[in-house]
Amino acid sequence: MKKHGVLNSHISKVLADLGHTDYIVIGDIGLPVPDGIPKIDLALTYGVPSFEQVVDAIAADMEVEKVVIASEMVEQNPAAFQYMSQRFAEAEQQQCSHEQFKQLTGGAKVVIRTGEAKPYANCILQAGVYFGET
Repeated sequence: MKKHGVLNSHISKVLADLGHTDYIVIGDIGLPVPDGIPKIDLALTYGVPSFEQVVDAIAADMEVEKVVIASEMVEQNPAAFQYMSQRFAEAEQQQCSHEQFKQLTGGAKVVIRTGEAKPYANCILQAGVYFGET
């Protein structure tokens, strides 16, 4: 039995299989999932688990070199924007329109659905390369 990192077997496998520049999506309860893209649904009730809880757990277990969010997050969900800016201060950060964001989900390895019920609580996490502790 695993004792560290993400315990969800589906998420753990996806993270282990990621290569450089592959990406995953973490989304709120309303983000549409394109046909053919696997969805891992973690939503239990409204707000559970939260966007931040899921992002924190995954980011602790994934080398993230780039983060993409919808530009609408800045004004429509400033708390999530502040969290993302601080959480990924060391990564490249990019914004695009929500429509462009939804198009990008079509290239994801997986969409992970949270229970988050606040607008634009979505992100794309692009894998970097981890060479171990230096």
